[in-house]
Amino acid sequence: MPSTHLKQRAANVFQDVCGYPATTFVQAPGRVNLIGEHTDYNDGFVMPCAIDYQAVIACAKRDDGVIRLISVDYDHIQDSFVVNQEIKPTEDKLWANYMRGVVHFLKEKGYSLGGADIAITGNVPLGSGLSSSAALEVVTGQAMKALYELDVTQSDLALIGQASEHNFAGCKCGIMDQMISACGEKGHALLLDCRSLETKSVHIPEGVSIMIVNSNVTHSLVDGAYNALREQCEEASRLLGKVALRDATLAELGASSIKKGSDVYKRAHHVISENERTVACADALIAGDLQKVGEYMYASHASMRDDFEITVPEIDYIVEVLTEALGNKGGARMTGGGFGGCCVALMPTEMVPQVQAAIEAKYQAKTGIKESIYICTPQNGAGVI
Repeated sequence: MPSTHLKQRAANVFQDVCGYPATTFVQAPGRVNLIGEHTDYNDGFVMPCAIDYQAVIACAKRDDGVIRLISVDYDHIQDSFVVNQEIKPTEDKLWANYMRGVVHFLKEKGYSLGGADIAITGNVPLGSGLSSSAALEVVTGQAMKALYELDVTQSDLALIGQASEHNFAGCKCGIMDQMISACGEKGHALLLDCRSLETKSVHIPEGVSIMIVNSNVTHSLVDGAYNALREQCEEASRLLGKVALRDATLAELGASSIKKGSDVYKRAHHVISENERTVACADALIAGDLQKVGEYMYASHASMRDDFEITVPEIDYIVEVLTEALGNKGGARMTGGGFGGCCVALMPTEMVPQVQAAIEAKYQAKTGIKESIYICTPQNGAGVI
């Protein structure tokens, strides 16, 4: 497990910087979303699983009310603030804002907190669409929960992480990333209803592997593109007279006053159709029908490319190569917020070597960029190591 190596790395830096050993270790995983993209903030359905790439914290209580954050991976840069004073975002250590926000919202919700020394490390690739930010938020909440024995549910930790990202990092993300990081289930994806937060376990059949191909075209969702897409979806909901696009049908969209072919129409078309695909894909996966799963994944990618317009040529090419290699024996699509990042594929385990070889032979030759490939298995969500 990657967490063993990460735990040791965090422990060593904690000891070096703080001069005493950490008492508590926690982890929170990144995630890959199998299907259901940009549906979460539209009150829709998503189907992610937690993966074996994680954020890990080594920590211990302090009795002076100071919270000191130590970045293991960035030259041991530190950030500190006082827990019983007003907590604000910092302008020069942006990584710390995800963590500051979690402490702020735990405190705002009435949880009794004290000081802590916290050393944070991780191996979730940044800017890849595997949700390093949610892992950072959830692991911070998990650390405070463990240190101060807080009576906070995993779902509430997810909501606190989301509030942190909205208010301290400036990205109006949905709830999916934090929920799967907090509540993942080994061997399963989760079909998550982002309105009710109800989950349904979706068993990944034996002999099926998850391949993640990182295009190494990095993205940043805080730069406005993500928030602009969200605003277009909200505009579509308003014009359709719905609380959220979750409540709309394709027939209602077609009969509406929204101009066909307009950005607002296309964004709505993606979200409404993606919700239908996600629920159907979960049923197909439970039934072990990989051919059907593949059809839904390919359709999802086409919708992200043509209706939501969030793919880039490198991502489209990866999906093209994966599709050609898999045929009707699996599926592939872009995953994550878009504008770079990763593709995800589901396939029979025995096909992994040939599919990997196809990507390695073609992607860099076409784009000049070297891909990174991860073979993942669904993991449990956040907890004490």
